[in-house]
Amino acid sequence: MELDTILARLSENTGIAEPFGASHFPIYQSATFDLKKQQGNKKYDYSRSGNPTRDALSYVFTKAEEGAGTICTNTGVSAVSLLFRTVLKSGDSVLVERDCYGGTYRLLNMLREKYSIHFHFADFTDLKSIKSNLENKSINLVLCESPTNPGLKVLDLTNIAKLCSEFEVPLAVDNSLATFASQKPLELGADFSITSATKYISGHGAAVAGLITAKSEAWAKKLYKYANAEGISQSPFEAFLISLGLPTLICRMKAHEKSAIQIANYLLTRSDILEVKFPFLSNHPQYELAKQQMKICPGVITLNMVSQEKAEQFVSKTKLFGEKASFGSADSRIEQPIKISHASYPKHELDLMGIDASTIRLSIGLEHPDDLIQDIESALG
Repeated sequence: MELDTILARLSENTGIAEPFGASHFPIYQSATFDLKKQQGNKKYDYSRSGNPTRDALSYVFTKAEEGAGTICTNTGVSAVSLLFRTVLKSGDSVLVERDCYGGTYRLLNMLREKYSIHFHFADFTDLKSIKSNLENKSINLVLCESPTNPGLKVLDLTNIAKLCSEFEVPLAVDNSLATFASQKPLELGADFSITSATKYISGHGAAVAGLITAKSEAWAKKLYKYANAEGISQSPFEAFLISLGLPTLICRMKAHEKSAIQIANYLLTRSDILEVKFPFLSNHPQYELAKQQMKICPGVITLNMVSQEKAEQFVSKTKLFGEKASFGSADSRIEQPIKISHASYPKHELDLMGIDASTIRLSIGLEHPDDLIQDIESALG
């Protein structure tokens, strides 16, 4: 069955018996369950350990990701944190794509200080660099995003996975930008697929949540063990809110992509913009890989303006682009990464990624693209 059909007929693809034929699976907003009154093989006792609403969502995600099991977490970064605590022990090392989410960078620094977890950065578009790190350092986990945020590099996940397999190191891919509607990291060889469900998965911006899907049953069981022990699983109500976005995910992603392509091409005509980064532009350095690896391009565009002053003018004067964190909602958003998403990075690391005060990240929403272009023109003058 195709993913479009699974998501459109969500209540029929949850693995949970629903006795009343509800068109959307219900919220079991209950802390505890009476074991004596339950029917069937699946038993629930306490919502931290198991809840029918959250299990329904986990089942759908596992099916969509083509994995062995999914943990739905209370935030996107808690899914990354769960990965680290499940896979790593004190003194272990992580190899990370340099252009990674600011929250991941902040978390890695905390783990280094408290648990002596070491991390090493590399440019993952350079497979030789990845191999050199795997050969010369005791790497216990590899983590990357593709496309990266905010640099929008597209990484060759298949060949990165082959390298990790050669050195018997698990690979985790943060798939928040592309989502499983566009690419499936586990199918490409990764061991874990992580997504911030706050973004495109939800689409409405009313909930924060994350998910992590394991390729193997052994890893899935370990993830559940740690999530249950630490109590970081999603609440039933949040799981329900996130589920509301799933039936429209693919058509929303296609609409975001269509508008982003139109807007990116317009931005290329602006003399006050030095660089437009969007993976489905033919001038993108990984354009062919992006078209091969992703079915849909996420509607995020990164710009380098001619100056900090022009960037600040752009942010302050747009009316349809809210200065907000995150991306993937129906409303369009604008930010300077150094102030919001990547504020935790030191300047020297930002310099290595090519991010400065002139860098702008746009999240293209579901407004009419002509209105968004007119807003950009008015703001830039």
